[in-house]
Parts: sequence; C-alpha cells; structure tokens
Amino acid sequence: MGQTAVMGVSGYAGLELARLLLRHPSLADSAPLFLGRPDSAPEPLAAIHPQLMDNNGTGLGAGSLAIEPFSWDLLKARGVKVLFLATPHEQSREWVPQALDHGLRVIDLSGAWRLADAGNRAVYKFSDEGSAIATAVQTQAVYGMPELHRDEIRDAALVANPGCYATSIILALKPLIDAGWIDLDRGIVADAKSGVSGAGKAPTAKTHFMHAADNLSAYGLFSHRHTGELLEQLGLNEEQIVFTPHLLPIPRGILATIYIWLKDARQPSDVEALYRGFFAESPLVRVFPAGQLPQIQYSVNTNYCDLGFHLARDGRRCVIVSCLDNLLKGAAGQAVQNMNLMCGYPEAEGL
Repeated sequence: MGQTAVMGVSGYAGLELARLLLRHPSLADSAPLFLGRPDSAPEPLAAIHPQLMDNNGTGLGAGSLAIEPFSWDLLKARGVKVLFLATPHEQSREWVPQALDHGLRVIDLSGAWRLADAGNRAVYKFSDEGSAIATAVQTQAVYGMPELHRDEIRDAALVANPGCYATSIILALKPLIDAGWIDLDRGIVADAKSGVSGAGKAPTAKTHFMHAADNLSAYGLFSHRHTGELLEQLGLNEEQIVFTPHLLPIPRGILATIYIWLKDARQPSDVEALYRGFFAESPLVRVFPAGQLPQIQYSVNTNYCDLGFHLARDGRRCVIVSCLDNLLKGAAGQAVQNMNLMCGYPEAEGL
C-alpha cells in the first residue's frame, strides 16, 4: 500500500505509533515519514524520543530518521498513501479535508470525526460545525473500532480512531446490548479510571505530579467527550448510562468497572459463551474465564483489551471489568490495527 506518514509524533500516542510502525513487519522496507509543524526545522527523531535510538545513536532500525516539516508536496514526493494524524481536534478538522482531496487515506487519532450526531459533537465546539465541507467529510468517516466495523474500515478513506475510555466501555457492553440481555430501564453505571498519560503530554494543574501523585479524582461528570461515542456505538440514550472518569496516579492504563442488571437470570457459562462468540474473530480482545477479572498490569504495554465479569448469585446483577493500555489499544495500537485492515495485512500484525 506504499508509504505511511505520521503527523504529531512528539506526544505520548505519537511515540507509541512510531514504535509500532518502525517494527511493523510489512513496513520493514519503508520507514514511516515523520512530520512536524510546517514552519519547523528538521529534527532527529531520536532527539525527541531517545527510546527509539539504536546502538548507533540513530532512529530504531531505520537509519537516521528525522521529523520533517509538513507539506502536501513532501507527502506526494514520498508516495505517502496512509496518513496518521495524532494532532489536536481542531488541527484534524482543518487537515483531514485537505488530505482526502490529495487522495490520501487518513487515520485520525483525535476526536474530530468520531461523532455522527451534531448534538454529541457540540462538546467540542468546532468552529466549522455545520459547514458544507465538514458535513461532507463526516459522512465519509468510519468509527475505527475493528471489532464492530471491520468491513467498513477495510474500504474507508477516513477512519476516526476511538477514544480510550470509549474503547474499554463499548467493547465490554456491546455483546450484551446486541443480545438484548441488559435491563436498560435499570440503567448502566460505567466507573472508569485512567492513568495520567490519557490527558496528553502538555502539563496542566490537575496532571502535574503534586496534584496527581497519591491522589484519585473524578472529573468530567456528565460532560466527558467520550460520552457521545458510548451513546452512538451502543445505541443508548443519555438517561440509560452514567459514565464517570477518574484520574489514577499511574502513568498509563485504564480500568473500567461497569455495573448492569440482566433482564433474565443467566449462568456464568452463558455470559462467557456470549463474549467468546462475539469476539471469536477479534485477535486483540482477551476474554477471561467467568469469575476471573482483568487488572491494569495484565494489559499495560500490550495491544489487548481484557474483559472479565462476575455474576451475582441471583444471575441478574453483573459487574464487568475492562482493562486496556490507553496509549496502545486505546490509541496508537488501535490505529495500527485499523491500518492493517485498510492495507490488507493480518489484523494483529505488528501488534
């Protein structure tokens, strides 16, 4: 499928994306093009991310790689076919239409194109909301969760990579909702906790060490940007789910604890069989045996989403636990998983 390029390699997700692409078996003969701001000077990749340095002091396995100033002419000259955008939402809103006009296929890690409903998008306050260009681009966007939209992703020009919290909760609930097993009149409670890297690399008053260390705090109540993804992908209304995110004093990882009532009493073996059947063709979802629960330490630094559950003795009250690495399965790993589908590679290759 030709050359790949990454815009926004300086952040946490950008680092993980670079690491995965540089080690990807199908890209071994074609190192990704790494891009910086249009007005920036070239800079060695290893100077920004020494983690990628090889024993010669250069970029991992690919000679002396540099972060080069962004230009559409450069992408064309290098034969880029797939562009990853690990950029702020507004920048993705500006660049995705241009990328599509240049014939590129785009995997956007921001929230710019994830939401089909204008009411859900309102939380982002996009300046181009409702414009003809934005409306046309939105109709092309495919929500980039392979476990739900594998076939659409293969042929997509624009893949909107899901949010990390949304990934953990949607994968945990989708099998049960599709089967019609959940008593939605009783509501769903999704209590999710993430490491500090989920807030991005730029420090804030709530993410610096003195606030986050030895602390646990809730935030974004009834207003978190990932809520719209839950509603749209699970077919829920806002009264059927309460989603509360929390900031954990750890670098990375998400644990979501989800509380539901089932319409009818079930056996643990029934629930486990439902999950295993739903994810039978999904190589990056691990279903734990009934009664065994995931932990962050099992999924961190992997590209898996781990799912487990515990069913009460009444067979109706169920607690689901979902864990993933917010920078991998919640961001860069899922982006590469989407690239694999778009390029015809095995879905879990390089992951």
